[in-house]
Amino acid sequence: MLSALQTVPPLQLAGIVLGLLVAYPILEYFISAIVYRRKARAHGCKLPLTYPHKDPIWGLDFTWKMIKSGKSKTALAESQSRFHTIGNTYYGVALGVKTIMTCEPEIVKNILALKFHDFSLPSLRKKCFHPIFGKGIFTTDGKEWEHSRGMLRPNFARAQVADLNNFESHIAQLINRIPQDGSTVDLQDLFFDLTLDSATEFLFGESSNTLAYKGEDDFASAFNCVTNKLIMNLQLGMAEGLPDRQYKKSLATVHNFTDRYVQKALRHYYASQMGTLAPEKVDNRYVFLHELVKQTQDPLTLRSEALNILLAGRDTTASLLADLWNMISKRPDVWAKLLAEVDQLNGEKPTFEKIKTMKYLRYCLNEALRLFPVVPLNSRSAVRDTVLPIGGGPDGKSQLFVPKGTVVSYNVYAMQRRTDLYGPDAAEFRPERWEKLRPGWEYLPFNGGPRICLGQQYALAEASYTTIRLMQHFRTIESRDPEPWTEWLTITCASANGAKVVLRR
Repeated sequence: MLSALQTVPPLQLAGIVLGLLVAYPILEYFISAIVYRRKARAHGCKLPLTYPHKDPIWGLDFTWKMIKSGKSKTALAESQSRFHTIGNTYYGVALGVKTIMTCEPEIVKNILALKFHDFSLPSLRKKCFHPIFGKGIFTTDGKEWEHSRGMLRPNFARAQVADLNNFESHIAQLINRIPQDGSTVDLQDLFFDLTLDSATEFLFGESSNTLAYKGEDDFASAFNCVTNKLIMNLQLGMAEGLPDRQYKKSLATVHNFTDRYVQKALRHYYASQMGTLAPEKVDNRYVFLHELVKQTQDPLTLRSEALNILLAGRDTTASLLADLWNMISKRPDVWAKLLAEVDQLNGEKPTFEKIKTMKYLRYCLNEALRLFPVVPLNSRSAVRDTVLPIGGGPDGKSQLFVPKGTVVSYNVYAMQRRTDLYGPDAAEFRPERWEKLRPGWEYLPFNGGPRICLGQQYALAEASYTTIRLMQHFRTIESRDPEPWTEWLTITCASANGAKVVLRR
C-alpha cells in the first residue's frame, strides 16, 4: 500500500488526502445520525427539534451567528428568540460539537441533580480554565471535585458568612470614591473594585485595596486580562488561544500575587504547629487560606482553590450589585419602597439577622438575579448514553436520548424570562412578584444539585450590606443611563452600560 502511494504524483496525492479529509466528517455525520436514530428508538425516545443549519456537520453558520451576536451584545436576547422560534429544547452543532440547547427546568433538574453522574463539565471548559485556575472546585469532576468541595464547605459556614464587620472598611472606601458634587459615577466599576477588595481580605487576610489605589499594573487589571482571554478562547473553541505577551505577563502577576499569600499562610501554619508563632502574629480574624492550609499544605492546590473562590466571590457579586443599582436608579417607586425599609434600621449598621428580615430588599435581589442571572449560560457533557424525561418530539414533551459526548447547554437567562413560568410581565423588573412566587428549578441564580454554589449566602449578604449602607448615606438617586439594559457577557454577565447614576446625600 505504501509503495503504491509513493508512485502517485504529489498533486494527485494531495487531492486524495484533501478528499478524505472532506469525506470523513460527511460520512461520520450520516453514520452517527443513523446510529442515533436506532438508539433513540431502542430507548423509546423521539428526536429533538433541530436548528435549521446550513452547515450541519461543523455548525459554522451557527457559530458565526453566535460570534456576531456576542460582538453586538445581543447573544442572550437572540438565544431567547431562538427558543421562541424553534422550541424550548433543540439540537444544534457549534464548531463540530453536538449540542442540545434547552431552557426547560425539568431537563436542568436532571442534568444537575437526578442524573448528576451521567454528566461532567465540558472538556473545553476545563482546558481553558486550567492554565489560570488550576485544579479547583470549578475546574474538576469526580473525586477531585468531591475533595475540593469537602475542603471548601466548612469555610462558608454561617459563622463566617454572618460576620459583616470586614465589609465596613471597604464600604467607606467605596463612599469616598463617589462624587459629592452631583456628577455622574459608574457604580459598576466601583462594585468590581469593592468585591475584589473584600474577596482578597476574606481569602488572604489582606485586601488588594483597589478602591484606595488603582494603577495600570495592579492585580485587578491582570485578573481582568486573564479572564477576558479565557472567554475569548472559549468562544473560539481553543484551549490555549493565540500567543499573547500581555496575557502571559498578567497570568504571572495573578499567580505571583496569590503565591505570596499562600507562602505567608504556610509560614503561619508551620509556626503555629511548632509553637513558635509570635504573639503579635496571632490574628483572630477569619482568613480563608489559614483555614484551608490546615487541610492541605500543597502550594499549587492552595493557589488553585483560592483563585477559584476569588473568581466566584468577585465577579458574581459585583455583577449582581451593578444590575440591581442599574434597575433601581430607573425606578423611583422601587427606590422609595426600598429606602423606607432601610430607614427602619434608624441609621444603624445592619446585622446578618436584620438583613434576613428585610423582605423587600430580598425581593429586589431575587428579581435582579431572575432578570439578569450572573451566570446566564452553562453546560454539561454526557459521560455515557443517557435519557432525559422531556425534550424529544415536535412538542418537546417526549423522552430525549442523549449520546455520550453530547453537550447539553442550559440557558438560565431564557428560562427565567419565560412568560409561561413567570407571567406575561416576565421581562419587567417587578420585585413585588416575590411576595407569592415560590419557584423551583425554573429559578437558578446559584446553580443547583450537588454543585450548587457554596458562597451564595456570602454573596447575598455582601450585596445586601452594600446596598443598605449606600442608601443610608445617599438619599436620592438619578439615572444617567437612558438606554435599556444591555449585556456584557464574560465569565459572568453584567451591564454593558454599567450603572451610571448621580447620588446625593
